[in-house]
Amino acid sequence: MGEAAEPLDQLVVGRVRVGDTLASYAVVGEGEPLLFLHGWALAQHSYRHTLERLAQSGYRVIAPSLPGFGGTPGLPGVPEGMSFEQYATWVEDFCTALELDEPVFCVGHSFGGGVAIRFAHDFPERVRCLVLVNSVGGSVWQSSGGVVRTLAERPLWDWGLHFPGDILPLKQMRRVLPVVLEDALPNLIRNPMAVLRVSKLARDADLTAELDELKARRLPVVVLWGDQDRILPMDTFEELCRRLGTEGSTVHGSHSWLLADPDTFAEVLTNAVSVAELARSMETDHDNKPRELKSMKQARPRNVVRQGPIDPSVYLG
Repeated sequence: MGEAAEPLDQLVVGRVRVGDTLASYAVVGEGEPLLFLHGWALAQHSYRHTLERLAQSGYRVIAPSLPGFGGTPGLPGVPEGMSFEQYATWVEDFCTALELDEPVFCVGHSFGGGVAIRFAHDFPERVRCLVLVNSVGGSVWQSSGGVVRTLAERPLWDWGLHFPGDILPLKQMRRVLPVVLEDALPNLIRNPMAVLRVSKLARDADLTAELDELKARRLPVVVLWGDQDRILPMDTFEELCRRLGTEGSTVHGSHSWLLADPDTFAEVLTNAVSVAELARSMETDHDNKPRELKSMKQARPRNVVRQGPIDPSVYLG
């Protein structure tokens, strides 16, 4: 087990041995386990307010620093050939180290979403519900006129053009900049090569085969997106939803909307997970009677601009 104290209502940081190294992680709350996988160059500290809000909804939130970030050493013996498969295996070993015996709600943002996809694919018994937030994995960058261009084809200059504005939106600069610097700057100083290698892994991510398999398995999946994201634009979102067979939900904001507005993120995510959990519970109901699901609109935050229909078939296949 890790070294963290028993979590209550505030984030507690601990360390646990995963393989031959000590991994950093944070935990907060009591209840059903929710595993949160962070985005590129960040760590659990950046999301602490959101994680604490999720804990208030009745979850035990566990947020590891993925290898190469937040004080967790990089993947052992993998200088160049790191893959989502290896990250997923590491997450499995992390869960084993923490003695997580029941399936988790697995939430992944950006690069962490790609890890979450592969984790759910490779270890299906571990994941109860998958939530992808502005996630890599859909591969598509642009799709128009029957021509599809992948994210790997996107010029580096175009990534650089949009990256600063999406990570640090001007209107939320005061709120987002300190949060990003708290994790990103130490990560860049501590292990700059790992940060660069993971950026390439995220840029080239194509997890469409895994997404197709998750759809075939009827795993409950929720897709949430900031509609002003230029790092992973709406074509990426649409392809992700198409592969998974879900409508998804969009929120007004950039790639870092969950950092700029953690209250909205917590509300939208908590409600989406509740709907998915309710839909999942209907799998054992064989009376064929029509049932009314709670609408997401009833708990809809002010800046949610589009929601997919709340239909059990989205989650049950």
